[in-house]
Amino acid sequence: MNLNGLHLLLTFQCTFECDHCFAWGSPWQSGTMTIETIRYILNEAKEAGTVEWIYYEGGEPFLYYQTMMAGVDEAYSLGFKVGIVTNSYWATSEEDASLWLSPLVGKIQDLTISSDLFHFSEKESQQSKYVSNIAKKLNIPLGIICIEQPNNQGVSTIGQIPPEAASIMYRGRATLKLVPKATLYPVSLFTNCPHENLEDPGRVHVDPFGNLHICQGISIGNIFTLPLKEICDMYDPHAHPIIGPLLDGGPVQLAKKYNLYCEAKYADACHFCYESRKLLRNLYPDILGPDQMYGVPGI
Repeated sequence: MNLNGLHLLLTFQCTFECDHCFAWGSPWQSGTMTIETIRYILNEAKEAGTVEWIYYEGGEPFLYYQTMMAGVDEAYSLGFKVGIVTNSYWATSEEDASLWLSPLVGKIQDLTISSDLFHFSEKESQQSKYVSNIAKKLNIPLGIICIEQPNNQGVSTIGQIPPEAASIMYRGRATLKLVPKATLYPVSLFTNCPHENLEDPGRVHVDPFGNLHICQGISIGNIFTLPLKEICDMYDPHAHPIIGPLLDGGPVQLAKKYNLYCEAKYADACHFCYESRKLLRNLYPDILGPDQMYGVPGI
């Protein structure tokens, strides 16, 4: 596996509890990286030899601004390209947005903000307008993530979420909050994974506990247990107990392999896969975790 990008889930905490959130982000969530953890992960990424991009995400990374900034400085000093994904809650005026963004000038190559009806009362929030104006003045490259509502069709994606309005992926909190509003389709349709390149992902997410997520909630190893380079070199997708069946026949094959109960219809392949994985967590606790990714309370 030639890993190009490593996305650090700096924290599971967030200012919002969006209905579509993969990571069940919330003000009440736990799990946050320390600068020591970040430094260790960055050194592992450097040792891997193929990683070019480091992203800081969440949850909401700006909640831990000083730690995030120290992580940005560390990544920049190691020669990585750096990006940040944020909901821009902090941009309460253009002057305030400038205060938050000015220290990032020259150190990040991408700033991606979320602006849609899950985060704010309008698709293009006032916060996103402030950030857009200041980012332009500071020459910080900017992108906007916009997720459509359940009844609106958006772009179907593989890997990175595109600049166009994207469709919901029904995993995480969306399986609880949004599936009741979605159109359901026959289970037999879901014979592949439409959103992730499971053979050679190119980028993975790492959470505060060291889990490497090929898709949120599916781990391919732990960076605190094995070196990142070794995990990449050893990666055999077809031998993986979850990824293997998904490659062979999508969520349909995953359910068939483990003789799982399934409904007649699901909102999409993510919905079917996520519900199947929940039934397998006791069998594969090190792979299907952490609890935060599955909405388990009290963690």
